Amino acid sequence: MSETIPSCGTVRPIPAFLIAGTHSGVGKTTVTLGLMAALRARGLKVQPFKVGPDFIDPSHHTAVCGRPSRNLDPFMMGEDGVRRSFCAALAGADVAVVEGVMGLYDGMDGTEVASSAEVAKILDLPVLLVINVHGMSRSAAAMEKGFAEFDRGVRLAGTVLNQVGSERHLAMLKSCLDKPVFAALPREREMEMKSRHLGLVMGFEKEHDVAALAALLEKHAAIDEILKLRSLACPAKEEKADAKKIVRIGIAEDEAFCFYYYENLRELERGGADLVFFSPLDDDLPDVDGLYIGGGYPELHAARLENAPARREIKRASEDGMPIYGECGGLMYLGGAIELETGTFKMVGALPGTTIMTKRLMALGYVQAEAVGQNPVAGLGKTLRGHEFHYSRFDSDRDARFAYRLCRGKGIQDGRDGLVEHNTIGGYLHAHFYSFSVDRFIESCKNYRRT
Repeated sequence: MSETIPSCGTVRPIPAFLIAGTHSGVGKTTVTLGLMAALRARGLKVQPFKVGPDFIDPSHHTAVCGRPSRNLDPFMMGEDGVRRSFCAALAGADVAVVEGVMGLYDGMDGTEVASSAEVAKILDLPVLLVINVHGMSRSAAAMEKGFAEFDRGVRLAGTVLNQVGSERHLAMLKSCLDKPVFAALPREREMEMKSRHLGLVMGFEKEHDVAALAALLEKHAAIDEILKLRSLACPAKEEKADAKKIVRIGIAEDEAFCFYYYENLRELERGGADLVFFSPLDDDLPDVDGLYIGGGYPELHAARLENAPARREIKRASEDGMPIYGECGGLMYLGGAIELETGTFKMVGALPGTTIMTKRLMALGYVQAEAVGQNPVAGLGKTLRGHEFHYSRFDSDRDARFAYRLCRGKGIQDGRDGLVEHNTIGGYLHAHFYSFSVDRFIESCKNYRRT
């Protein structure tokens, strides 16, 4: 999952654009993956991005493009962070494809914050608007006009028409639309992607019919015209070189733990961490100075996790004072047990509490936390920003200690998150490391190595 990114330097302008939708469910992801596949089939190196905090779509981007997809989220990363990540990723790429989130103008709390439109403006990206034209003709022109004029700061380059019924239907649409039509996709149900939630398979678990996706877009999209679209927003700056490796940090990565922001791993490397990837399902705990256990689906692999040797080894490491940081699925794993309808399964037991899986969504949205308790990750008073999304609750012991007070979000209990025991911390917060420094975590790992 990790790679060494070459210096950004004076990055040449390359084709770059953002694919947005009028709303969720219009086929934005299918269009995005199809274009990525078609561009790659032409021999181009495609750098993928995803607007927002999502982990799922980036995994599919990565599977199709063969390059790690990066999240672009102004709330979590700040405008400078969005520019920095975008610029750094362009090194060695021939084209950049950004998938939007929800509808073009849909942001946090009904604002433009963290919307596709905000990212398009920050990066001066031309926008391709996906419209599902099933059952409409001239009304599509009204939609196009409204989206084009709602915010003149957004460069709406043209449209991608999805679910076109026939050549006659397409001719009617083109006769009334003002902007160029960059693609017109026919109704092909086998190419549709189902609406998704936490139960979805990740990109590495699904074999995409890349050839079919590429053929669909090559046939029905004006790819040569799309490749003329540009962003001139990338600053000519050198990316900060990685520090000398001073600690080894284990990264849990397998079917149970697979939710990581790519930039989080890069921030650890930039700070001097040598990342050691291992599977809590199959591997022993490697020789490391600290652990980062991300989110995922531990509940789907509870029996294997219970019987795997890493469970007891991580418990001993926690009791020994090793810095361990867990997010959502990591929190669930670090607790005492996971309760499912099929039974209760023992987990690491490093944190005092039990996870109970629920049938309803318990939390979804952006999180802003303030560190109010001692912990190995963030110093007192530091602000962390990220996201939470889970179908579970964590019942912690009455005397549990929490490191974070939430200004926004739900957390574990009563607006608190970041349960701490020894030098182990776990919470529902998926934090983005651009919102705070990783230096404290790396220093904690360094101090542990010395003991």
